[in-house]
Amino acid sequence: MRSVTVWAGAWLLALATATWATAGVGQPAPDFTLKDQDGHEVSLAGLRGKIVVLEWTNPDCPFVQRHYRAKTMTTLAERYRDRDVVWLAVNSTDSMDAERNRTWREQQAFSYAVLDDHAGTVGNAYGAKTTPNVFIVDRDGTLAYQGAIDDDAAGEKGAGARNYVAEALDDLTAKKPVRVAETKPYGCSVKYAR
Repeated sequence: MRSVTVWAGAWLLALATATWATAGVGQPAPDFTLKDQDGHEVSLAGLRGKIVVLEWTNPDCPFVQRHYRAKTMTTLAERYRDRDVVWLAVNSTDSMDAERNRTWREQQAFSYAVLDDHAGTVGNAYGAKTTPNVFIVDRDGTLAYQGAIDDDAAGEKGAGARNYVAEALDDLTAKKPVRVAETKPYGCSVKYAR
């Protein structure tokens, strides 16, 4: 009986560690393979050599809606597209699926993929807390930035907002260290499956 108890305790400890382990800036970004809105697989490992922006999103979140009305994400994705930057939206909302992601993408008319993570596996691996919450992976597969899109949680600064993601991408595309590598994200909580 004691060996079963020890085994169960070790298994629970490993499970707890896996559940709470999250990506940290300066560490290898957790690899993943997810399907996009059209059912095509996208893997982080397949994008090695490029800078990858992972934008946690939820079309029902007012913060996300505000940024899409202002074209914050789409403008950045276009600005850096020719500099080997790949932008991916990740939707970890448990009530979403590929069809809803596809509809939202079409309504907003953006070109990058929306990855289906409704099980929340990748969101939990990265420690995504809010929508939006942005993670940037450098060319070597290391997490280089994690946090908010900008310093304008209330949406009152307009063009005067400090865009942390643009700064990080400027640094990475110039092959410089990221000046501000971590900020506190704001927005709606990620609606993970329970």
